[in-house]
Amino acid sequence: MLVIPAIDLKDGKCVRLREGRMDEETIFSEDPLSMASSWFSQGAEILHIVDLNGAVEGRPINQDIIFTIALNFPKKRIQIGGGIRNFDTASEYLDKGIERVIMGTSAVENPDMLKEFCNQYPNRLILGIDALDGVVKTQGWLKGSGITPIDLVYKFNGDPLAAIIFTDISKDGMMAGPNIEATCDLATKTDIPVIASGGVSSLSQIKELSDRKKISGVICGRALYENAFSLKEALEVSK
Repeated sequence: MLVIPAIDLKDGKCVRLREGRMDEETIFSEDPLSMASSWFSQGAEILHIVDLNGAVEGRPINQDIIFTIALNFPKKRIQIGGGIRNFDTASEYLDKGIERVIMGTSAVENPDMLKEFCNQYPNRLILGIDALDGVVKTQGWLKGSGITPIDLVYKFNGDPLAAIIFTDISKDGMMAGPNIEATCDLATKTDIPVIASGGVSSLSQIKELSDRKKISGVICGRALYENAFSLKEALEVSK
């Protein structure tokens, strides 16, 4: 199972939010390029970057920083989310060296576009599912959709997606443990690889996710930044 460090960008800085609230931020670094270098040097195989401003604005805001990271690490794997709402934005990221793009809002609001993108760029698109109380949220977690995570997955079950990232918003940034049961339940209902996200706070949680054979990866943010465990330790228990 992959352990994927997260870099969440807000106003050009590396931050972590609590439950997705933009006014509940903790700044961990003002140098995203240095942060990316640190995670790769510690053994990360892939980096998860989110443009938080972009997720709210509906368009890329921290794009230049993301392109700089990709340019400096051309042989490293990077996946990007936040503010990717159309075909052109998504394809530009891929053309600039990003391996995979994440779309969530567009999956709800424009599923036909996502299907077309999958056909043109097979296994380069990740479906981002952010849920609160069992309902998918969109537009930077600000808008409800009335759709359950599994209903959204079923819309794309036959399409060549790279993966699904499932985030329980109530857990994100709270260091209270991920929603393992909901994540694993979703994974059992699809053949698309599922990546767990939100709330990871201990090595035992990573180990439990790793033991669940349907989980292909876990995204770690605040726990790594606050030294609850090291990336090296997380990589060891995930084997």
